[in-house]
Amino acid sequence: MKVLKFGGTSVGSVESILNVKKIVEQRTEPVIVVVSALGGITDQLIRAANMAKNGKADYIIEYNAMLTRHIDMIDQIIDSEKKEELKKGVLGLFDELSDIFKGVYLIKDLSNKTYDTILSYGERLSSLIVSNMITGAELKDSRTFIKTRTLHNKHICDLEITNKQINELFKKINQTIIVPGFISSDIKTGDITNLGRGGSDYTASIIAAALNAERLEIWTDVDGFMTADPRVISNAYVIDQLSFGEAMELCNFGAKVVYPPTIFPVCHKNIPIVIKNTFNPEAQGTLISKEAQSSEKLIKGISSINDTCLLTIQGLGMVGIIGINHRIFRALANSGISVFLVSQAASENNTSIGIKNEDAELAVKVLEREFAQEIEMGEINRVVVDHDLATVAIVGEKMKHVSGIAGRLFETLGRNGINVIACAQGAAETNISFVVKKDSLRKTLNVIHDSFFLSEYQLLNIFIVGTGTVGKDLINQIEKQKSKLICKNALKLNIVGIANSRKCIFNRTGIDLSNWESELDQSELKASPEFIRDQIIEMNVFNSVFVDCTANEAIANIYEKLLANNVNVVAANKIAASASYDSYIKLKNTARERGVKFLFETNVGAGLPIINTMNSLINSGDRILEIEAVLSGTLNFILNTISKEIPLSQTIKMAQEAGYAEPDPRIDLSGKDVIRKLVILSREAGYKVEQSDVIKNLFIPDKYFSGPIEEFWKSIPEFDASFEAIRKKEADLGKKLRFVAKMKNGETSVSLQAVDSNSPLYNLEGSNNIILLTTERYNEFPMIIKGYGAGSSVTAAGVFADIISIANIR
Repeated sequence: MKVLKFGGTSVGSVESILNVKKIVEQRTEPVIVVVSALGGITDQLIRAANMAKNGKADYIIEYNAMLTRHIDMIDQIIDSEKKEELKKGVLGLFDELSDIFKGVYLIKDLSNKTYDTILSYGERLSSLIVSNMITGAELKDSRTFIKTRTLHNKHICDLEITNKQINELFKKINQTIIVPGFISSDIKTGDITNLGRGGSDYTASIIAAALNAERLEIWTDVDGFMTADPRVISNAYVIDQLSFGEAMELCNFGAKVVYPPTIFPVCHKNIPIVIKNTFNPEAQGTLISKEAQSSEKLIKGISSINDTCLLTIQGLGMVGIIGINHRIFRALANSGISVFLVSQAASENNTSIGIKNEDAELAVKVLEREFAQEIEMGEINRVVVDHDLATVAIVGEKMKHVSGIAGRLFETLGRNGINVIACAQGAAETNISFVVKKDSLRKTLNVIHDSFFLSEYQLLNIFIVGTGTVGKDLINQIEKQKSKLICKNALKLNIVGIANSRKCIFNRTGIDLSNWESELDQSELKASPEFIRDQIIEMNVFNSVFVDCTANEAIANIYEKLLANNVNVVAANKIAASASYDSYIKLKNTARERGVKFLFETNVGAGLPIINTMNSLINSGDRILEIEAVLSGTLNFILNTISKEIPLSQTIKMAQEAGYAEPDPRIDLSGKDVIRKLVILSREAGYKVEQSDVIKNLFIPDKYFSGPIEEFWKSIPEFDASFEAIRKKEADLGKKLRFVAKMKNGETSVSLQAVDSNSPLYNLEGSNNIILLTTERYNEFPMIIKGYGAGSSVTAAGVFADIISIANIR
């Protein structure tokens, strides 16, 4: 024999209640069916009761709406021969309810007894309708066999008497039995009581356990227990199997699929529970049993309570005193206050407890009354109250005896800037619970779901600033590679923000990359570094990466605040890493302290793996002694292109047209770009270097660097003949000109040099870069890194590689 329970949504509409009929009538053996009130009716009963108590005649509107809904339901689902008789029964119940409401309205008083009676009508009405809808069904009133006692102003089921009554009433079951859930009666007075909100699940569990049912089926509006709340985590999925312990932990911490007390009666009798979806009966659902099938995943699910208040009792007078905790929990229990989390310091000088916000005021009064003498003497401080908190629990029996779970959890949270206020873990090791700020809950759930492999893929949330050639190429590369990264690397790149110098767009669920340019152009959000920074911090998304594809100093100035808020930073922009040494070190240290990444591989050599290679050498114990490099793709293009036929001024123009040079090519010609790159490499090699330390031997006179850009283009041809003479002289000697950056033991310089064919710098084509690293290991023969050192596509690819590397910190 099986017990089936259908919740409010399952009987809440014509479509769903007809699904209930189909599901039950397909059974070949008799079943017991427990039903809740029609979805939303209990809330309406509560509203109407409170309106009546407060003397508001509008309670009649709620009453009439409930009456109309039930009559309309009957008209649409009940056969004509039963319809009138059923309406008569339903109207009789509504007449009783009307009289009760009138009485409450007149005397403006609502006793607990009257309140419980009013609430009972939801299930009494729904069960009457369902028993007439299902062919051959019989209605049994649960008030006659579910018996309760009152304890701390709450109705507690007397299982011994209740089980005896159930076994007598259901000795022989030859037909489908319909039972109203939730409602019960007091064992002494016979007054109507109830088992609490969600009590219909408990009713079904009590009956299943008493009759040793084959299984208990809970039919609801979801496919089963989910790994997390799907309203917060879009890729949450159904858990196939749970143990009773895992299900209880998830229920106690906010998973509303099953009312928590439901599990104990059937667990005690080893009766499995199956969670099924009334709207999708073919779905497998979730099986809850004594021993769930083993899973590869360490945790089964994440649950949360967003209504958390933390009370902290603290004082040196608590240390070593036996009975303090007994007094705390006795005082709270005697006032009917439930505690769902306890965290205590090993020193015993403080205890924190998690309760609902609505219980906070009473709890403080109770505890301060209990410890009034100790507070007065200064042995214990006044109770500290923290509101606006949320409690999160990760659950899974496979966590038992697996080392590092808690460390990994808290490291993951810390890396994402989530502060854990209190935590608790029992010796059973199936649940780690902790408290965070309520406004961090969404981020917390996403971080855990992603980091503990509950998600099918890891997610990075990316903000891109700068939509010039590099930024645009980067977005295109991400769009082309997205599917492959998900399939082959289980990595999803989600671009949640894009900005240029004028406008910006943000969307935490992801921007449509097929239409981003149009969306950005139509945006009404005006971009500024401060606004972009504040929006990113306010969005507070997990695994966030800020990508700077600009050359803007103001954008570079927001890195520190972003890193401090646990946002990874990837920069193609050279300004931050080449600014003052103190600023550079502060950014590096902030990233290290916050557990995030500050990456700028493309600052030097575009997509060439220079900085990563240097870091690998240093981390493995090597020491970089000397750097010799050609670091400007623009200058190398100019020096490779210039000839007797093509003068200097023309090659500068060609470099600009090819996209190598800056809009103002004097930035490249001045050596400023090379100096920045050399400073960055020297710092990454372990030397304290400022831009002002670099000795500069430039090949273009200073006079060409002042004045407007138009004046430069007009006057630079004057220098063509002089420079051609220099080039020809060296060419006649079989040498080529290169603009070389050098660092030796911390001493730095940039200069135009003539190199012969024996130099590795000689055969450097086009806009290529080359870097020679002389180290303690690579001493006689330096390590050489050579390749494209300019161009938007290779720079974008280098930025892309930095983004991908962040995913590896999982």
